[in-house]
Amino acid sequence: MRSKPLTYKDSGVDIAKGNAAASRIKKLVRQTYNKSVLNEVGLFGGFYSGKFPGLRQPVLVSSTDSVGTKVKLAFMTGIHNTVGQDIVNHCTDDILVHGARPLFFLDYYATGKLEPDTVAEVVSGMVRACKANGCALIGGETAEMPALYKPGEYDLAGFIVGVVDRKEIIDGKSIKPGDVVIGMASTGLHTNGFSLARKLFVDELKFKATKYIDDLGCTVAEALMAVHRSYLKPVMKLRESVTIHGLAHITGGGIPGNLVRILPKGCRAIIDKSTWQVPPLFLFIQKHGSVADRVMFETFNMGIGMMAVVERKDADKALALLKKMRLDSYIVGEITKGERKVDLK
Repeated sequence: MRSKPLTYKDSGVDIAKGNAAASRIKKLVRQTYNKSVLNEVGLFGGFYSGKFPGLRQPVLVSSTDSVGTKVKLAFMTGIHNTVGQDIVNHCTDDILVHGARPLFFLDYYATGKLEPDTVAEVVSGMVRACKANGCALIGGETAEMPALYKPGEYDLAGFIVGVVDRKEIIDGKSIKPGDVVIGMASTGLHTNGFSLARKLFVDELKFKATKYIDDLGCTVAEALMAVHRSYLKPVMKLRESVTIHGLAHITGGGIPGNLVRILPKGCRAIIDKSTWQVPPLFLFIQKHGSVADRVMFETFNMGIGMMAVVERKDADKALALLKKMRLDSYIVGEITKGERKVDLK
């Protein structure tokens, strides 16, 4: 029999810290609210109006993801707001490929010991990205589980819901031989390939986060923590003037593993690797890790974060529009008749 009553705090869960974190988060989250959000922060569920002016047949599009082991870099560097932006932008790009604009976002933050400052920094990143993408951070869950996470560690996942008019859905079904593939530049690794990158930079090369690398023109932290780009505004602007037959978000699996997902039967994509300059970060990883070319292209985005398939006659117009949006883009391939697959040459 214990001489002192057992409390929840004795088990590692601090309710007071949780309440303090929640109070700070509320102030941040309210910044993303718009007239469609029908509730205040703190209820068991988030309310969002189902009215979609201008859409005849609104279709909801949802997705969920995490930033994977990129959070390990956040632990190393003490920089936590960028992963907050990463998760929102990643999820936004996932529904964007179907033509959907984001409506609202929810997050799941799990940690061993709740640190209000860290939580607030992560949420501030999500708020920044939500505001930039025009969506509301409508709810989330902060879980304190001391038995599952090491001190200073956490996991982060996101859930997004967007909307598109049924007649405007992009699903790749209209892709045909003769179309061209446009590649849009990434801002770095985005949120994929970090297990391999971390093994090279941390385990093999023994670099600290503050290590400056001449070949990259920045520190390890700056190179690896670059924020996952949101393609929402450029793509939405592009589709106002050009018919987009298909969009592919280049995430885990690289170009071959993601572009193939939107190809209809009888269509083959031929991608010419010489049509864009692979950023120095990827070249550094390949050289110093002796990573095979095939592995690089199946693991990383290699400098292309989003691909659009358009008619050949629209290609130059599309490139010009994207250039106006200050997004480097290239014609990187074409669609031919053949087996449903992606060839890199």
